[in-house]
Amino acid sequence: MRRLALAAALLCGTALAAPMDARAQVFRWANDGDVNSMDPYTRNETFLLAFNAHIYEPLVRRNRQMEPEPALAERWEQPTPTVWRFHLRRNVRFTDGTPFTADDVIFSVQRARGPGSNVSANFATVKEVRKIDDFTVEFETNEPDPILVRKFGTFGIMSRAWAERNNAVRPTDLTTREENFATRNAMGTGPFRLVSREPDRRTVLERNPGWWDTPTHNIERAELNIIANDATRVAALLSGEVDFVYPVPPQDVARISSSQGVRIIQGPELRTIYLGMDQLRAELLKSDVKGKNPFQDERVRRAVYQAIDVNAIQRTVMRGQSRPTGLMWGPGVNGFREADDTRLPLDLDAARKLLAEAGYPNGFGVTLDCPNDRYVNDEAICTAVVAMLARIGVRVTLAAQTRARFFAEVNAPRFNTSFYLLGWTPATVDAHDVLFNLIGSRDGTRGMFNNGGISNPEIDSLTQRIGVETDPAKRQAMITEASRIIRDRALYVPLHQQQIVWAARSNVEIAQTADNYIQLRFARMGAR
Repeated sequence: MRRLALAAALLCGTALAAPMDARAQVFRWANDGDVNSMDPYTRNETFLLAFNAHIYEPLVRRNRQMEPEPALAERWEQPTPTVWRFHLRRNVRFTDGTPFTADDVIFSVQRARGPGSNVSANFATVKEVRKIDDFTVEFETNEPDPILVRKFGTFGIMSRAWAERNNAVRPTDLTTREENFATRNAMGTGPFRLVSREPDRRTVLERNPGWWDTPTHNIERAELNIIANDATRVAALLSGEVDFVYPVPPQDVARISSSQGVRIIQGPELRTIYLGMDQLRAELLKSDVKGKNPFQDERVRRAVYQAIDVNAIQRTVMRGQSRPTGLMWGPGVNGFREADDTRLPLDLDAARKLLAEAGYPNGFGVTLDCPNDRYVNDEAICTAVVAMLARIGVRVTLAAQTRARFFAEVNAPRFNTSFYLLGWTPATVDAHDVLFNLIGSRDGTRGMFNNGGISNPEIDSLTQRIGVETDPAKRQAMITEASRIIRDRALYVPLHQQQIVWAARSNVEIAQTADNYIQLRFARMGAR
């Protein structure tokens, strides 16, 4: 029986839990929502990517300063402007003992570019990926891509043999709630391995004893617990039931800060929270306006923009833990300039006048889709937006739901939404990532997360040129011009960059980076 159990565990890519040493360090943390999938290609969402990064590693990872450093590729060079050559690390094994080679890189790229993948935008400029030998691969791009290496920071490599053996050669589309073996099982080369998976309850990792790198962490076992209720999650930290919580409700920061044995870890985040509108359909899916789409009219979009008081949201909803913004990318992102960060003015009279000019003197009704367990105080932000828009006659019905249901709606192929709140962290830490993914016209690769169907030829042209421009000054001038168009045409309504607020027991050391990745390879625990 023991042999059968061991074989089953290896098949799943997990390992049977060995008896725990009494001194082993167990890291228990709580989040308000689950990872949704163990497959790193099914959703381009920070929490899913960050959690799976404990198991699946990229060719190039980010260090504590958010700069690229070698991971599964030990070095790389650019022999021509359109060719990047990566030399793979030798003697690396997946946790089932299978050697890591160039075949796994080629397979992973093909899988990530194929049906069901949510991360294909990373390879939009890639013309071909080819194997030179077992430990060398080349990426050839259609045009020079100065930030290609940065695009690989969130792209974890999977085992070709494991995926083929377990019938998981393509990722599943989470918008249809489809599953395959990789949805609940995992097997990578990273610092941790998956031990057990109970969706919406608990997921357990253990240290990978065969990891190629020298560990700086001392975590033997990590338990992610889903505690949706804010008060219950904070109480679990204060009582010592868990060692770390995220997110921390803004209203509880002062209480935690003044409590013994716990501390707040806080810093700026790269993520921008924003409102989007369906600008594609001839008639909105979720509105009382029939036969036309109000959001196709720039005057209506500007009216919505000019009715939103971001300073009030910062003050009352976020308790000061946000940075109001007029840009879709914030400080710390390459391409950000303080001088570009201006908003359309808050002006209710002007907003009402714009609505009247557009043919809606009495306003109109629309549904706002909003997550209630993804961003800091997300539902409360949406509730505030409902009240603000009511002042200009826009009657908003709030549809708040869990992240799994919410993303299935707004990220569906035809984005089943008319008006929505989302957040975006540029994976490359570059403004081009935002332009390409959120604002560029959808063409199969570009605009994958353009959930409002925006199509602006000026933006598309600028995005293409920014993507290949190597002169920093020229590139910045084009990013600045793109930001002006986004604001003046009210293509989105940016709200703020939220603060990262974590809370931990005093014996926990953990690095906080601006991408909001919880990275246990940087964590250490002292005596309880």
